[in-house]
Amino acid sequence: MSPISASDVAALRARTGVGILDAKNALEEAKGDQELAIDLLRKKGKAQAVKKADREQTEGAIFIATDGKKAALVQVRCETDFVGRSDVFVAFGQGLADTLLAKGKSGFDLSAAEKVPAAVLELGENISIADTRDIHAPVVGTYVHSNRKIGVLVGLTAGTKEQACDTCMHAAAMNPMYVRPTEVQEAVVMKEKEIWKEQMKGEKKPPEIQEKILIGKEKKFREENALLTQPFAKDPSQTVGKMLGGADVTEYVRVAFN
Repeated sequence: MSPISASDVAALRARTGVGILDAKNALEEAKGDQELAIDLLRKKGKAQAVKKADREQTEGAIFIATDGKKAALVQVRCETDFVGRSDVFVAFGQGLADTLLAKGKSGFDLSAAEKVPAAVLELGENISIADTRDIHAPVVGTYVHSNRKIGVLVGLTAGTKEQACDTCMHAAAMNPMYVRPTEVQEAVVMKEKEIWKEQMKGEKKPPEIQEKILIGKEKKFREENALLTQPFAKDPSQTVGKMLGGADVTEYVRVAFN
C-alpha cells in the first residue's frame, strides 16, 4: 500500500470532521479506502460530518492571492449560495489562497487538513477544495469576477502589471482554451474539419478550392481559440498579443464554475 498522503487525510477529515490522527489511523486500517475508513469511523462513533458528504456542491467561490511575482488560486465548493457569499466562507477561502501563496502545496495541504473540517462543522455544509493553481513569472496579473465564479492568473515575460491584469480580464470574458494557435489540439481541429467538409458537400467546389477553404477555416479556428490571437476585449482593433507588445505569456490559468 502506498503511504497515506496529507491530501487523503484532508479529504477524509472534510467528510467526517474527525481529527488528523483519527483520520490517518482509519485510512491506514482501511488501506487507503476512503469509504471503508468512513465505515470504521462511524462504527467507532467518531464521524461527525459524513452525512453531509453526499449532498451536491454546486456553489462556492474562487479566491486568489498574489505578491507580484507569484499568484495562487483556490476554488472552494459548498452547497448553497447563501454560505458561499457569507463572511465566514469568504474569510476561510481567502485564508486558503494566502496559505497556498506563502507555503506552497505541501504547506497548503497541511493547513487544509485542519481548516476544511472545521469549516464543515462551523458552516453546516459539505465543503471541499475543487482546484488549486499557482504560477511564478516576472510579471503576474490576476482577476476574480465580481461573483467569484471565474478566476484567472496570467504570467508574462515582461511588460506591466496592468497589461497582465488586462489579459486576465480578457480571458475571463472570452474564455480562450489555448495561449497560441499552434497549441490547439489536432484532435479538436480534425473534428472541426469533418464538420466543415460535411457543410461543403453540396457546394460542388473543386477539390483544390475546398482544400484552400479548409486551410483558411483551420487558421481562423485556431486564432479564435487562442489567447494571443483573439481581438482584445477592451480594444478589438488589436489582438491580445499586439496589446502586450514584446511581452509573452508564460503562464495562463482560468478556473470557472460550470
